Amino acid sequence: MPVENPVEKAIREAQARGEFDNLKGRGKPLDLTAYFETPEELRLALSALKSADILSPEVEILQEIAALKEQLTGAKDEGKQAQIRRQIRDRQLQFDIMMDRLKRRTGRSGL
Repeated sequence: MPVENPVEKAIREAQARGEFDNLKGRGKPLDLTAYFETPEELRLALSALKSADILSPEVEILQEIAALKEQLTGAKDEGKQAQIRRQIRDRQLQFDIMMDRLKRRTGRSGL
């Protein structure tokens, strides 16, 4: 008789009780864009901060960009679309500058 992994058992029991039924994002694909846009050496630290609901300025900007992209898909007016595109470009530039400064501080060229 195989020994049951205690973690798997706890997960199965929580599923049976319905503890995962109302989780945020349930049934939606995972958006890992922000994760892969973050430099590899920072991913673990930023992921831990995010899990604790403590967001770095870089993560906040990436979230703003994602929200703006959603707004863009729903915008019908060309003027509004242009305004949102400018906001996306501004936020992306801000993010790129932050990442460049961070790479310079840590001595990482990314190459």
